[in-house]
Amino acid sequence: MPGKVPVRATRAAALLLALGALAYTAWLLEVLVRTGLDPVRTYVSELAAADQPLGGLFRATDLAAGLLVLAGALAGLVATRRHGPWALGGWIALAVFGAATVADSRLPLSCAPTADPECAARETAGLVPATHLAHAVSSSLAMTGALAAMVALTVAARRYGHWRPLARTGPALVVLELAATAWTLAAVAAFEAGKGTWSLGAGQRLQVLLVAVWLAVLAGSLPRRRAR
Repeated sequence: MPGKVPVRATRAAALLLALGALAYTAWLLEVLVRTGLDPVRTYVSELAAADQPLGGLFRATDLAAGLLVLAGALAGLVATRRHGPWALGGWIALAVFGAATVADSRLPLSCAPTADPECAARETAGLVPATHLAHAVSSSLAMTGALAAMVALTVAARRYGHWRPLARTGPALVVLELAATAWTLAAVAAFEAGKGTWSLGAGQRLQVLLVAVWLAVLAGSLPRRRAR
């Protein structure tokens, strides 16, 4: 029976992470429905703002994504806890990403600052709810956890000789994710300095999409583990 535990945990982790990746791309629904927000300029999280007509839907999908990834990371930790420090650190970072995404969904923006000048002015003046600051913190923690997990688990896949699809494609996804993150951070700085958005929405959407793609690759790699 003990030998079956890692196998079951691996299968559970793969399923949970695959579903989490799917839920984390729910913002792609903006291609099919009118949200009133420009995807090139606006934050992804503004889709879930309290004043948006579909905010409840996107908060629910964020919550589902966070819970699924958190559960998947914990299952992965059980399945591969003896596979070295890179794997251990990667699963912990992925759990942080999931938990912070759950927090994100519970701390929505009250309005959309990149689309609503009045909202932006209130935010600059500190007249918005404290959830704006809390959301910024949880979002930063989520992306830090995602980046750390991407790097650590990709290194683990290559160093320990398992998760072969991730070992092959992970490095390219990490490089692209770092580039998308740099774009997003530069665009946020430009927006906060009053110098436009620098296509902030496009950069952040690419950043989020790459995380989801990486999660899907990881989920597909887990059942194919091969130890050296």
